[in-house]
Amino acid sequence: MPEGINRSRRHFLSTAAMTLAAAQLGVFSSMEAQAGNAKIKPGTNTSLGPVKQIEAGLLDVGYAEAGPATGPAVLLLHGWPYDIHSYVDVAPLLAAAGYRVIVPYLRGYGTTRFLSDGTTRNGQQSVVAVDAVALMDALELEKPILAGFDWGARTANVIAALWPERCKALVSVSGYLIGSREANRMPLPPRAELQWWYQYYFATERGREGYEKYRDDFAKLIWQIASPKWAFDDATFHRTAAAFDNPDHVNIVIHNYRWRLGLAEGESQYDDLERRLAKAPVITVPTITMEGDANGAPHLDSTSYAKKFSGKYAHRLIKGGIGHNLPQEAPQAFAEAVIEVDGY
Repeated sequence: MPEGINRSRRHFLSTAAMTLAAAQLGVFSSMEAQAGNAKIKPGTNTSLGPVKQIEAGLLDVGYAEAGPATGPAVLLLHGWPYDIHSYVDVAPLLAAAGYRVIVPYLRGYGTTRFLSDGTTRNGQQSVVAVDAVALMDALELEKPILAGFDWGARTANVIAALWPERCKALVSVSGYLIGSREANRMPLPPRAELQWWYQYYFATERGREGYEKYRDDFAKLIWQIASPKWAFDDATFHRTAAAFDNPDHVNIVIHNYRWRLGLAEGESQYDDLERRLAKAPVITVPTITMEGDANGAPHLDSTSYAKKFSGKYAHRLIKGGIGHNLPQEAPQAFAEAVIEVDGY
């Protein structure tokens, strides 16, 4: 290629790349501005709108949806003992910024039901992720941003690690949460073990019966411990507690915690996925991890897991007495993280 033409070609490509980058920056800046203009006081919204249902994998999944159908997709995943209302203020912020927001009930919560009575009520980590991928397929979400906390963050971590081609970017409260039963066999110092008291309680039949009988009281206690400075009211709690009336809720929760401790078996069809997860795979997609400055739930310091994210990465400490349920306690910060990581 003649040098003059080659220089012109390089100049054209360079200009095109800069133009594209500027356009993308403009889009994300616009999204951030829209989210910023939609600032709200946490707790302002009381509903995510009508719950839809769709068959996906083994489940008939209940989910809320907000924002334009053609917008970039965001899948928001809740934890235990919480539900889709953890995103009651996040969803409208992201919708205002142009995102298509999907907030599903996990198996054992809300209106999500098993399609077959014969399906094992399994709560192991890989299964919940398989559920989420099946939902993505059913809704034709090719590569959404995944964001979550607690069980939801672990589920998003698993998808990003095992199927990175299905995850555009990740927002994960409390960082890297992929675990293994082998690692869970190792005893911790007594003070650390004390934080996991409910897992040992759930390991007993007394604990199972106690959770069945007092599930609302149990959930409220966990909320108070995990978010000691969050002044939630009764209406806020009862909106979420209604999701625990699911007929499979207790079975899923108990199996989840017993499986972690090696006290309940998983299903053999997921053994290969669990073997891969037991190696603590590095997550390669762009990621922002987050932590509240008043998280009362067990969690690691961000320095202990930063190297588990090999793509573009940032950590955000959210101040102001923010506890474990970060999306509901600090929705503006959570929504801004989703928008920011979309621009990575």
